[in-house]
Amino acid sequence: MASAHAIPSLDEEFEFTADSKRRLMIGIGAGVALVAIGAYLLASGVGSHETHVAVHDAGAGAHEGGGHHAYKWTNRLWANVWLNAVYFAGASVIGMFFISYNYLAQAGWSSAFKRIPEALPAFLPFTGIAILAVFFIAGHDLFHWLNPALFDPSSAEFDPIINGKKGFLNMPFYLTRIVLYFALWYMMWRVIRNYSLQEDLEGGTEYYDKSIKLGTAFLLVFGVTSSTSAWDFVMSIDTHWFSTMFGWYTLASWHVTGLAIITLTVVTLKERGYLKIVNDSHLHDLGKFMFAFSIFWTYVWFAQFMLIYYANLPEETIYYRERFSGYGGIYKAPFFINLFLNFVCPFLILMTRDAKRTYIILKLAAWCIIIGHYFDFYVNIMPGTVGEHGGFGPIEFGMILIFACGFIWSVSSQLTKANLIPKNHPMLVETLHHDI
Repeated sequence: MASAHAIPSLDEEFEFTADSKRRLMIGIGAGVALVAIGAYLLASGVGSHETHVAVHDAGAGAHEGGGHHAYKWTNRLWANVWLNAVYFAGASVIGMFFISYNYLAQAGWSSAFKRIPEALPAFLPFTGIAILAVFFIAGHDLFHWLNPALFDPSSAEFDPIINGKKGFLNMPFYLTRIVLYFALWYMMWRVIRNYSLQEDLEGGTEYYDKSIKLGTAFLLVFGVTSSTSAWDFVMSIDTHWFSTMFGWYTLASWHVTGLAIITLTVVTLKERGYLKIVNDSHLHDLGKFMFAFSIFWTYVWFAQFMLIYYANLPEETIYYRERFSGYGGIYKAPFFINLFLNFVCPFLILMTRDAKRTYIILKLAAWCIIIGHYFDFYVNIMPGTVGEHGGFGPIEFGMILIFACGFIWSVSSQLTKANLIPKNHPMLVETLHHDI
């Protein structure tokens, strides 16, 4: 029987080795060095873009009611911190989202590797602190709506459209929402994580039942906050523009990124001899999740783009014109890389049954999605924050290294705090026999 030969492997303790910690520290150090080099180059005027193309000049004034504040080289530094903090905050909270909807569905198959998504939200405090720090330090340089003149009818910069949004876009309410997002996400995760650890110690179904109720409550909370946080973190950068689909769009991007990270982590642990009870059927289901939600993201992307393209209203199309042909075309390549990595690659790579059961192919698909959705957030955030001064240089690569290594460190530390297999999970027998 499957359960009989799986029993000896139920005691699995993840070891976060000194060598792994050393490599991550080197990665963080290299990231800091790259950011420092990039900051020096930008401060010296190296690699800056000074050409203003027609589409920007024609559209920016109408789009933002007089343009952003004067550009400073530090804007690119803080925009990169914001970009990575938003990207990894989403990837982290999706761990809680994943275990919550699996609890609600009373799904047994995912219990074999539930410790992986359970570990992701531990990084949320770091991303929350980074977002608040950037907002306080450089918010006035990155967010156009923080200019008080826009709300003053006597000012030449008065903007009636942005003034109409002041009930939502004002600093006290904005900061309240930011703190509320991270407080709710993190605290609800801490509770459900404690339930999981107590279940390991005491067994029974008491904590499982509590987890179902809390997971359901989180889904209701996240159903609202996933959209409102997308408006705050990303859409508010382009203050005039709005899309009623943007909340779904960002959730789809975060979700498939989190699924790719979970899959990549499971496969990597399997290759290192952990998670012996995870079989090809578990990997197949993870592959199907990545495939399905890559298609879902593409559907939302196309629906949003197609409606704006078809309506052809200037206040809507400016968003895509800036990214496709504005600023000298510097965002055109990331625009298409985004589509290629997030739709074409997962669609072709994961189409067959065997592909979803092959380690190297799953890892390739996961990396395409992880990198691709970084470009997704890059294309959404950078044009509105740094405009023609965007690009890929030492600051971009360094910031990715810092956040990625910090995220891996956080997840690895969490994995050491509990047995990798939830030994007393009520659905463990089902996952041991999982076969599709």
